[in-house]
Amino acid sequence: MSSISIEEETPSTSSAIFENDQNNDHNDHIDQSPLLGESIDVEVESDCEDELTGTANYLSCTVNLANTILGTGMLAMPAAVASVGLLMGSMMIVYAAITSGLGLYFLSRSASHTFGRNSSFFAVSKLTYPSAALLFDAAIAIKCFGVAVSYLIIVGDLMPQVISGSLGDKFADEYSLLMDRRFWITIFMFVIIPLAFLKRLDSLRHTSFIALIAVVYLVFIVIYHYFGPDYKAPPKEKLHYIKFSTKFFTNLPIFIFAFTCHQNVFSIYNEHIDNSQASINRVIFSAIGTTATVYQIIGLLGYLSFGDDVLPNVISMYETSVFVTIGRVAFVILILFSYPLQAHPARACLDKIFSFASPSRNGYSKLSSLDMSNLKFIILTTGILISSYIIAILVSKLDLVLAFVGSTGSTTISFILPGIFYYKIHENDPWDKKKILATFLAFYGLCVMAICLTLNIKKVASGNY
Repeated sequence: MSSISIEEETPSTSSAIFENDQNNDHNDHIDQSPLLGESIDVEVESDCEDELTGTANYLSCTVNLANTILGTGMLAMPAAVASVGLLMGSMMIVYAAITSGLGLYFLSRSASHTFGRNSSFFAVSKLTYPSAALLFDAAIAIKCFGVAVSYLIIVGDLMPQVISGSLGDKFADEYSLLMDRRFWITIFMFVIIPLAFLKRLDSLRHTSFIALIAVVYLVFIVIYHYFGPDYKAPPKEKLHYIKFSTKFFTNLPIFIFAFTCHQNVFSIYNEHIDNSQASINRVIFSAIGTTATVYQIIGLLGYLSFGDDVLPNVISMYETSVFVTIGRVAFVILILFSYPLQAHPARACLDKIFSFASPSRNGYSKLSSLDMSNLKFIILTTGILISSYIIAILVSKLDLVLAFVGSTGSTTISFILPGIFYYKIHENDPWDKKKILATFLAFYGLCVMAICLTLNIKKVASGNY
């Protein structure tokens, strides 16, 4: 996972955008009032400039960001590829990686305009669109919450298969409780609780390393199944290089969802020891490059293994064996360790929403959970845990959750907000390549949201989910 090899794999379009950042790391730290106009009313206390100290190194930041990306999207990627065909699917993975990387880049550039190591979506919103700051944070919180729910749904789907594969169908029939998805969701909530109460994102670096081991194992399962002696190719009519249908738009959010990690880029900026633009760029390159490679392997080989019949949860399609059962357990572990990476930004956004009315803040609130009172921290974390648990118990369709989260929350924080933030900050600057790309990214996000959300709503209304 060396940064050199990963940067070579990163598309040249993104590389060109980042090329001059090495010598301009702090150019964006300028007076915002003349730039953004007199409508901004942000009062900052004198002691808020740089209270936080970066403690996270390059590797832990990269692993945390990559682990935020790799999760539910891996299981659904073969089905997403199946909806557009092999060649188009591969191109869509690359395109999604490029646009996701652009969003991360524009957000990190926007972070440099905030005060010290207190950047957040809320802080940038207050500098650009103050009246919409709460709306933006609400959208981010809903997105992260939806992803957390999808993680619990996967736990409920995989654990009964683990029990059946490791103990046998006879044992499973005798102890039917162990085949109940609700039972396993309940059990694993107790494992998640202590991780969800960690205050710093960097505290999750060890669990993120463990989770990435599970990613490697899943990749190995997909590769072995395709190249192994027991491989049975699907009928040729089940494999396509390019497919055009309305499924492209209903499954496009899955490609977008798969690369969404933007909710944690501000935590990376705040906690990185060296949060210069060049250093943050390396983290982005490494995380996006590595995860794009993983998605290519799982998406293409998973589709070639099962053709158009592949399900949204690809690991559930492999025949039960010790080898596959271990993989399912490993993925459950990955999901459990990824849950806090969604709870962390959701809690931070909710903090901004509830702090907005506080007279002492005068409309400004910091990102860090360390700045949150213990009582508020406990209440918000507990609320996220209980709410996600209840919804996961009631909802069982993973692809439905991914489609709506991808077309709403993921699109908003991956494309729309990065684009409009960067444009607003540089509104009075001459048009250049970055400003044009930022505008395109925001427009692209709005189009994706409108088209994909409409088609998915129609699909639900017609009973096709």
